Amino acid sequence: MDFKMDWERPERTGLPEAVFCLNKSADMIDRIILSAKSADRRLFLTRLTPLTFSQLSEKSRNHLEYHNLSATALLPGKGESDASALAGCGSVALLTGGSADLPWAWEAKRTLQFLGADGDIIADIGVAGLWRLLEQLPGLKAYDVLIVFAGLEGTLPTVLGGLVPQPIIAVPVSGGYGVSNEGTTALHSMLSSCAPGISVVNIDNGFGAACAAWRILRQLSNRRQG
Repeated sequence: MDFKMDWERPERTGLPEAVFCLNKSADMIDRIILSAKSADRRLFLTRLTPLTFSQLSEKSRNHLEYHNLSATALLPGKGESDASALAGCGSVALLTGGSADLPWAWEAKRTLQFLGADGDIIADIGVAGLWRLLEQLPGLKAYDVLIVFAGLEGTLPTVLGGLVPQPIIAVPVSGGYGVSNEGTTALHSMLSSCAPGISVVNIDNGFGAACAAWRILRQLSNRRQG
């Protein structure tokens, strides 16, 4: 077999197994899905493009809850109640500089949903129209964690870092022109932020940002319950 699932991951890390589908063939993804289904295992799939999804067998497609914009899919199965045990333990806002950032925000939202939490998407509040962000500031105080998506020069997380006290997870987005260089400029800008305490994940990594937020929510939940 050319794949090996890590079903023990939740016991080690609290985070379940997920499948990164980019560059995997439809045949391999089919076999992973059917293997998980036969074991009644719950599974999350990322970067499952609409084209690859359409190439899966009808049996596999019928098993999945697919979301086109985020290119993610959920296979229901055993462990769902455990994964939902911390639902309501905290709140996450998913902020985007522009509407072009929505695929990655939705990847994060779907990841949080799979993990048993959720996130509220607040879109199109980039610094090019700063008044849009300022309008949202009072409401942002209600959230425990902020995940912030921005392309071009990637300024939005830094601005927020100077205005709010919550943990901020910054996600550089690959959109933009010329020297934006597929998100590299935004990544460097966020890593160079003058607002202390901002965490930065890799370019377009909504999944990783959601997992980081989940770790924070787990600790908040443990402290509140303790």
